[in-house]
Amino acid sequence: MADLDKIVEELSKLSVLEVSELVKKLEAHWGVSAAAPVAVAAASAAPAEAAEPVEEKTEFDVVIKDAGPKKIEVIKTIRQLTSLGLKEAKEMAETVGGKVLEAVSKEVANDAKGKLEASGAVIEVV
Repeated sequence: MADLDKIVEELSKLSVLEVSELVKKLEAHWGVSAAAPVAVAAASAAPAEAAEPVEEKTEFDVVIKDAGPKKIEVIKTIRQLTSLGLKEAKEMAETVGGKVLEAVSKEVANDAKGKLEASGAVIEVV
């Protein structure tokens, strides 16, 4: 059996370019990829992370996906929910992916979503 300490000592003497060349040759010789052990390590780490309690999200963004057919109603609702002027609220209603509210509580986000959807908009809370 090979002396592993001696092999480690010899490998430590290689330059970065030589190590890269060695990796390529080993991959070709064994028909493997050096990335595979990383994927295995990441996969085995996943269950440990799942055991940790997941921190519940406390801040939400209200994002407009589509103003819908009643754009004027949506603009009025945006103005009620924010301190935006008419021009800014109109631009927000016309901007897909525009954040009507940012970093608000779940209750506020759901309330805003309900009001905007009642006005005819398509809304997403993220």
